Amino acid sequence: MDFSKMAPKEVRQMIREGKITTFTSGMCNGYAQANLAILPKELAFDFLLFTQRNPKPCPVLDVTEVGNPEPKVAAPGADLRFDIPKYRIYRYGELTDEVTDLSKYWRDDLVAFLLGCSFSFEGPMLDAGLEVRHITDNHNVPMYITNIQCKPAGVFSGPMVVSMRPMTPKNAIRATQVTSRMPSVHGAPIHFGDPAAIGIKDIMKPDFGDPSTIKPGEVPVFWACGVTPQAVAMSVKPEFMITHAPGHMFITDLLNADLSVL
Repeated sequence: MDFSKMAPKEVRQMIREGKITTFTSGMCNGYAQANLAILPKELAFDFLLFTQRNPKPCPVLDVTEVGNPEPKVAAPGADLRFDIPKYRIYRYGELTDEVTDLSKYWRDDLVAFLLGCSFSFEGPMLDAGLEVRHITDNHNVPMYITNIQCKPAGVFSGPMVVSMRPMTPKNAIRATQVTSRMPSVHGAPIHFGDPAAIGIKDIMKPDFGDPSTIKPGEVPVFWACGVTPQAVAMSVKPEFMITHAPGHMFITDLLNADLSVL
């Protein structure tokens, strides 16, 4: 099936029914995808402050009410317990489970945050004639924990995670032009060129996702990534936290065009 041309509600229903359990890159072209972070109420304010201080990796699209899994701004009627292909469960910073729904883990004290995702700007990049290598090769985007420290807020602190797409220098400039108009989904790249400059030791060994081939004449181009809260969770070790599995995003009803700036 061509998921790129399907409506978000249709794809979310297939996810809820267990018919889609794979990564969501390239699905529902034109609609924003989102990272997920779910925390107990007592940590929610600190995390909201963390997102406000770190808008590049953590641009907020929606925040749910306490105990309510419906994202009323990003996708009215959706249910964050069931509408993402895979979730990760963390306890005290340790990954303890990966599941396809949250029926076993949802609690009445939880608050969910939807954060802008770089998958959202891949449609505009493709429309601009730019190749997105992990879509071409049908694998998950490579993501890396960097040495760039986020601004701390309350109990939350830790390193920024980036996603990478290989490009020629000419295409990297064009990609910067395209993505800079979309600050709600990470905006322009934060680095391109030498991976070691941002603490990446081996570009072929990502911390999350799958490696992408970098062809002769290409450079790695890095964008801030919404997997950052997972790196923060591993660093801060909150008692309980739920995130999406890397690359398995929530597909919103928000149009990318509405998140763009001129």
